[in-house]
Amino acid sequence: MNSLAIKTVCLASLLVLGCKGNDVKELKKEETPIQKKKITVSNNWNISFLLDLSDRIDPIKHPNESMDYYKRDIGYINSVAQVFSSHLGTKKNRRMNDKIQLFFDPEPLNQEINSISKKLKYKVTKDNISLDLLDEIKNAYSNLPEEIYNLAIKDGNYIGSDTWRFFKNKIKDYCVEDGYRNILIILSDGYIYHEATKFHEGNLSSYITPETIKLNKLNNSNWKSKMENDNFGFIPLNQDLSNLEILVLGINPNKNNPYEEDIIKTYWKSWFDKMGVKKYKIKNADLPSNMEKVIRDFVLDN
Repeated sequence: MNSLAIKTVCLASLLVLGCKGNDVKELKKEETPIQKKKITVSNNWNISFLLDLSDRIDPIKHPNESMDYYKRDIGYINSVAQVFSSHLGTKKNRRMNDKIQLFFDPEPLNQEINSISKKLKYKVTKDNISLDLLDEIKNAYSNLPEEIYNLAIKDGNYIGSDTWRFFKNKIKDYCVEDGYRNILIILSDGYIYHEATKFHEGNLSSYITPETIKLNKLNNSNWKSKMENDNFGFIPLNQDLSNLEILVLGINPNKNNPYEEDIIKTYWKSWFDKMGVKKYKIKNADLPSNMEKVIRDFVLDN
């Protein structure tokens, strides 16, 4: 092969390799968006409220000059409902398949309260969507929660909050559904107690009160190491709640213990972590006007 032929072959080889190199680069450019593709969360919302109607809402036993705690709850509920309504307003009718509902545990003895709570259970689909229904949901969540709290306060029959048993027996059936973005809003001061649900497994328990925190000597700067070393916390449950987002609002720690807030939140966080909850926030009983952004950010960030 003469020198001219050799040069021609080499040049052709270089051109082929160059093209292949460009092909690889282009392929990588095309693959990058696929590799980084974000896993989308269902645009069908399933929002649940779990209300604590214990004596924490009593304006006489727990007064607050800025705003009664039960009124703060009402404001939080209204903020969530507004976000839910806005969400429905952005969807096309054929894609409607969203839920919102409200629960208690235990159920109040007042049948009127239970009747009102049923009126706050809605499923919006392509078959029933209408402007009248959207207005009905908006009006119901603007007015009926206040009726529930007023009746509970008027009765004064505070039977505690059985949140631990609700998680044990009901949460998967009531608040978690496949094909939905499941969001649970818990309105609680952070303390859990019900007479029928007082269980212990070593230092783990099904409840937490200011008295138990004090009894367990978690009222000094060594509280964290004591909790870890002595294994304090809620009794874990055999639940997979990886498909549930939880927002706890209304934490109201006893002011006599400067570490109480941290202890309460640690109890809840550890409990959620053990059940696989991937997204949660635990916030204090701030004014509804201040909490509105927190609520919107949590619910809208998916």
